[in-house]
Amino acid sequence: MKYKLFTFFLMVVLTNYKVVAAQEKTIPEQISLHTFNPSTLLWYDKPAAKWEDALPVGNGRLGAMVFGTTDEETIQFNEDTYWSGGPYSTVVKGGYKSLPEIQKLVRDGEYLKAHTLFGRELMGYPVEQQKYQSLAELHIFLPEKDISNYKRWLNLETAITGVSYKIGNVQLKEEIFVSAPGQVIAMRFTADKKKSISFKAVLRGVRNQAHSNYATDYFRMDGLGNDGLVLTGKSADYMGVEGKLRYEARIKAVAEGGKVSVEDGELIVSNADAVTLYFTAATNFVNYKDVSGDQHKRAKNYMAAVAGKTYQSILQEHLSDYTNLFNRVEVKLPVTGLSYLPTDIRKARNPDEPDPSLSALAYQFGRYLLITSSRPGTEPANLQGIWNNSQNPMWDSKYTTNVNTEMNYWIVESANLSECAEPLTRMVKELTDQGAQVAKEHYGCRGWVFHQNTDLWRVAAPMDGPTWGTFTVGGAWLCTHLWEHYLFTQDTAYLKDIYPVLKGAVQFFADFLTPDASGKWLVTNPSTSPENFPARSGNGRYFDEVTGSFLPGTSICAGSAIDMEILSDLFKYYISATGILNTDADFAKQVAGLRNKLMPPQISKDGTLQEWAEDWPQSEYPHRHISHLYGLYPGDVFSLKSTPQWIDACRKSLLQRGDGSAEWARPWKAAMWARLQDGDHAYRIIKGYYKEASNPQFFGNAGFPVQVDGPLGISAAISEMLIQSQDSVINLLPALPKDWDDGNVKGLKARGGFELDFSWENGKANMVQMKSLAGKVCSVQEKPGYTFGVYTASGKKVKTRKTADDILHFETEKGETYQLKIQ
Repeated sequence: MKYKLFTFFLMVVLTNYKVVAAQEKTIPEQISLHTFNPSTLLWYDKPAAKWEDALPVGNGRLGAMVFGTTDEETIQFNEDTYWSGGPYSTVVKGGYKSLPEIQKLVRDGEYLKAHTLFGRELMGYPVEQQKYQSLAELHIFLPEKDISNYKRWLNLETAITGVSYKIGNVQLKEEIFVSAPGQVIAMRFTADKKKSISFKAVLRGVRNQAHSNYATDYFRMDGLGNDGLVLTGKSADYMGVEGKLRYEARIKAVAEGGKVSVEDGELIVSNADAVTLYFTAATNFVNYKDVSGDQHKRAKNYMAAVAGKTYQSILQEHLSDYTNLFNRVEVKLPVTGLSYLPTDIRKARNPDEPDPSLSALAYQFGRYLLITSSRPGTEPANLQGIWNNSQNPMWDSKYTTNVNTEMNYWIVESANLSECAEPLTRMVKELTDQGAQVAKEHYGCRGWVFHQNTDLWRVAAPMDGPTWGTFTVGGAWLCTHLWEHYLFTQDTAYLKDIYPVLKGAVQFFADFLTPDASGKWLVTNPSTSPENFPARSGNGRYFDEVTGSFLPGTSICAGSAIDMEILSDLFKYYISATGILNTDADFAKQVAGLRNKLMPPQISKDGTLQEWAEDWPQSEYPHRHISHLYGLYPGDVFSLKSTPQWIDACRKSLLQRGDGSAEWARPWKAAMWARLQDGDHAYRIIKGYYKEASNPQFFGNAGFPVQVDGPLGISAAISEMLIQSQDSVINLLPALPKDWDDGNVKGLKARGGFELDFSWENGKANMVQMKSLAGKVCSVQEKPGYTFGVYTASGKKVKTRKTADDILHFETEKGETYQLKIQ
C-alpha cells in the first residue's frame, strides 16, 4: 500500500514542481502533506542525455543503467563477473635477488637507477591487468508521438527506478528493479488505456571497438522461442591472457493482453494492456581460478525460477529483501522549497541556496549504491561499482587500492550495512594466494603482499610501472577494513577467521622493513606516495624555466608517510587481535618492537606534514592525492585529543592541497575536516562536489566516466560529521555545519557494537537512544554545557563513571536499549 501511495503522489504532485519553484520561501501544503520524501527520491524532468546521466539499479550481481528515453529506451546491463581474460598469474620468479641492490640505490639517492631495476626485475608480468566489461544493451523502440508530462525517478526506499509520460493521450509508465532473491531484472510497462503498449525490442552485445583488430571477443544475438531473446558470448583475450569466460543473457516477455512474437531477432509486443520483461544473465565463473561453471544452465535456471511467479510476488520479494537493509538507517535534515525540485537543479543550486536535505539524499544514495553493488556472494564494488558501458573503461574499472576501493567501503559499517562488506573480505582472503607467491618471489619475504591494483582474477604483483607499483601497502590498508568490521560488530568468530590474513600481512612487513639511510628508523624500501612526485635532485625531475613545467622522473623513495601510518595502524590492530584471541604473544611482542621503530611523522619547513621521509617539495601544486594524511582519516594515527602535536601540520597540509581537485579527493578532504571537527569547511567541500564534480545522480567524475568512490565517500564524510567513534568513544555531532542545526538520524552504528538513534535542535543533541549489540562497555563523549544521564528502556537509572576527559562510561547488556537523557 505504501508503494502504491508513493507512485500515486509522485504522479500527481511532481507535475506541479514549477509552482514549487516559484514558492520556495514556503513549502506548499500539497507538498508537505504527501509521501514524497526529498531525502530518498531522485527525480528529473527529462531523459538521460548520455549514459553518465542514467539511473542505476542492481542487486550486487546484476546491474542496469536506465536512460528513460521516450522514442528508443536504452537499458544497459552488467554482470559482476564478466571481465576480460581468464585465470592468470603475474608472479615473476626470482625478483627478490635484485631487491638488496634496489634498496641500496634508493638509500644512496640513485632513484632513477632504482626505478629502472625495479621495472626490469620486480614488476609483475603482464604489467597491465584485465578489464571489467559491459555485458549487453536492451533497445526498446516505442511509437514516436507527442510527448508530455515527462518524469523519471529513482526511489531509494524501494530501489525502483521509473519513467512516466504521455504519448499522445496515453499515460505510459515504466518501472525497473533488480531482484536479489529472484536474480532477475524486472522491467514493467503499463498504461492508463487498454491495448496501448506496443514496441519492438533488441538485445545487443557490446563490441570492443578500440581493439577490434586483434581482440577475440564475440557475441551472438538470437530469438528464444516466441517470447524471448538470448545473447551468448565470451570474454576477450587481453595482454596475452586468454579470454576464458563464457556468458549467456536472456530476456522473456510476459504480456497481459495483446500479442508477443519474435521475428529476426526482434521481440515484438503488440497492443498489450501491460507487459513485463525479465532479464537475467550468468557466466561460467566459479572463482578467481575456476571457470568451469555452466553459464547456459545458470541463466536458464534463473529464468525458470521466476516463470511461475506473478510480477507482484517478485516485487514483494524484492521489497522485503531490499528494505531489510535500506530501512535500517534514516537521516533527516532541514527541508526547504528547493528540496522538492528535480535533483539536478537541487545539485546545481545547492552551493548558493539552502537545501540541507540534499545531503541526506546524497548520504542515502551512497548506502543505496553499496546495497546494489556489493552483496554477500557477489564481487566487491569496483571503480564503477557494478555499472560500466565500455569494453575499455577508464582505469579498466578495476580495484584500485591506493584509495578508491577503500573509499567504496568507508561507509559500510557506520551505515549499518555490515553484510555488504563480505565481498571485500572475501577478496582480501583471495588476494593472499598470489600475494604469498609475490612476497616470496619478488621480495624474499614471508606472509603476503598486495600493491595498488587487482582485478577479478586476484593478481597481486606490482603493475603499471615502478612509479605506481612500489606501493606495497595496498593489502595492509585493506586489512584495516577487516579490523574495522570487527570493531563495529565485536564478532570474535569473525576475528578468528580473518586473523591469518592479518598475521600474513604483518609477517611480510616484519621481513620487508629495512633501516633508513640514517640507520635510526625502519622504513619500507622501495616505497612511493601514491601518484605524487617529489621535486628533488637525483631523480631526473627538475623545474624547466623555459617550459614552466617539471620534466619526468620517478616517485620511488623510502618510507613514505602513508606507508608508515598504515603500518602503524596494521601493527597496532594485529597486536590487539592477538590479545583478544590469546595467541601469538611472542610474535606480538616482536611486532610491538617493530612498531616503535617505524619512522614517525615529520613536519616540513613550511609547517605541513611531510609526505616523504625527507623534506622534499612536491612537483605539482596542489596535488589531488592527500596520502600523507591517511593517519587523520580513515586511519587512527592523528586525532585532536591524542596527538595534538600533529594537528596543526595536518590542517596546514589540507589547506595547501585546497578544497577542489578530483571527485574522489573531495569527500576524502571533507571527512578529514570532519575529523578536525570543522563541519562548515567539510560541508563547503561537499557542496562543491554536488555542483562541480558529480553527475546528475551523484555519481562521481562529472564530464568523465562514472566512478562510485565519490558518492560513497560523500556518505562517509557525512557520517563523520554526524557521529565518530574512534577508540570506541562515541562522539555525537562532532562536525555539524550551521545549516544542519536541526535534524535526526536513526540506526547509525558505532565502534564497540552500538546502534544509535538521536536528534538535535539548535546544534545540540536533545534525544539519544542506544542499543548495545555486543554487551560491551559504552563510552560517550560529553559536550560543554550538558551531561548525560543513562537509563534502561524500562526507566532504570544506570550506574556511570566519568573520566577527566569528559568521557562517560557505563556497562551494557547485549540486546538492551538505553536512553541517554540530557541533564
